[in-house]
Amino acid sequence: MGPSVRMFDRRRFLQALAALGVTNAAPGHTEDKPRFGAAPFALGVASGYPSPNGVALWTRLVIDPSLPGGGIDPVRTRVSWEVAKDDKMKTVVASGADLLTPAWAHAMHVDVTGLEPDRWYWYRFTAGNAESPIGRTRTAPATREAAPRLKFAFASCQHYEHGYFSAYRHMLADELDLIAFLGDYIYETRAPKDLAVRSHNSSEPRTLSRYRVRHALYKTDRDLRAAHAALPWICTWDDHEVDNDYAANQPQDDVPLEEWVARRLVAYKAYYEHMPLRESMRPTAEGMPLHAQIDWGALARFFVLDDRQYRTPQACPRPDRKGGSNTVDVAACPALLAPDRTILGTRQERWLEGALQQTPARWNLLAQQTLMAQFDQQVGPGRRAWTDAWDGYPLARKRLLEHIAQKRVPNPVAIGGDVHAFYVADLKADYDDPKAPVIGSEFVGTSITAPGWPQEQIDALLPENPHIRFGDSRHRGYVRVEVTPQQLRADLRAMDTVKKPDGACSTLASFVVANGVPGAQRA
Repeated sequence: MGPSVRMFDRRRFLQALAALGVTNAAPGHTEDKPRFGAAPFALGVASGYPSPNGVALWTRLVIDPSLPGGGIDPVRTRVSWEVAKDDKMKTVVASGADLLTPAWAHAMHVDVTGLEPDRWYWYRFTAGNAESPIGRTRTAPATREAAPRLKFAFASCQHYEHGYFSAYRHMLADELDLIAFLGDYIYETRAPKDLAVRSHNSSEPRTLSRYRVRHALYKTDRDLRAAHAALPWICTWDDHEVDNDYAANQPQDDVPLEEWVARRLVAYKAYYEHMPLRESMRPTAEGMPLHAQIDWGALARFFVLDDRQYRTPQACPRPDRKGGSNTVDVAACPALLAPDRTILGTRQERWLEGALQQTPARWNLLAQQTLMAQFDQQVGPGRRAWTDAWDGYPLARKRLLEHIAQKRVPNPVAIGGDVHAFYVADLKADYDDPKAPVIGSEFVGTSITAPGWPQEQIDALLPENPHIRFGDSRHRGYVRVEVTPQQLRADLRAMDTVKKPDGACSTLASFVVANGVPGAQRA
């Protein structure tokens, strides 16, 4: 099936890795008490994946973000960490230290345990004579606790060149519990010169050093850095963290398999080095286990999905490309209906089905990358589908939604990004049957900065898709969500501009989903 039939040469793969900047050479020197002439925490601090008794902490030693090694001597460097109950770091409740290596970009990942449930903590790192900024994080409510509220925001698609990430400043004013990021944390592509607000200062990354520099550049945005320091994050990726529209081992363009797999691996490695991920998510030659489950007491469960790493290649790709997305006439692309096509991969599908079947949560949130509902992109008879989204995998969508319906999963709500527009939609197993029951609700957030379609195109298509209750591509921003036992409320938060760093933000529209009643209603 696509790339699986191509021959894989391990020797050529290792050669490609070496060419992309990956070596196994270990430094011969350890610096226990380094002295820095400049602050080595230029990328800030971050936390993620809160549980009732712990959280993941992250930092990376960097003095100069424009350098692949961050301006840090290429030696093992000891860094310590502390977690406290107060913002002055007086009451320390957990601490430790580790040796950071240049092989992993002097990045630190700490899985802290032994904390109390449902409370805020503060943390910092120390390297020699330097201390990091103090970050704030929190733990989740105790398992099965009847938590009264969860308040979070979700975001996606932050292209550095298209604008400033000032939406995060408004998130911090929302008094959130966490942030969910749903893909395209960095972009490998350049913005057209006439649309660029600021510059990547480099060409498309293909090597480990270039991906490292690209990630570091994004974290120089003050609002993004502040959001990481103030709240725990849960994360998934989409395509632009590696390359546009890739699918598992199938790149968009025709390149040797070994070169592509090596490029994907170094991109995954750089992603891990710069995100507040669990240690168990560290990538290997086989890939990176990113999908996860996060509980918020008995109130909500997040299923963080990876619909990029394991998917079947897109059906009916453009003739001028080896792979990637296309907008196709559904009737002219029978491959769309192949029963073995999957967007999550067989193993992840089985994991998700089992976790959904056993969920004790009142609200079950599918945190994934894109629009899940069907979106007919043709006015009039017939139907056109964009193959990079769930429309390219209609039987996989049907399997998932039928499973949710059969197992009576409480209050399923999908959240997504990718399409640079706000959408509010009903989830149905059969979109060809107007009388098919609504199984769940969906909210898609617009981009942080990346531009969207012209609004008139969406307006023309909404009558073809009556299950889509709202669509707007004019604004950049995020979605703020408040969950209680009685309802889920989603506020579509729109920036007035991302072309300057002090853009204002307002609520474009609000929707609610009542407990036990699938389908969002305008608030």
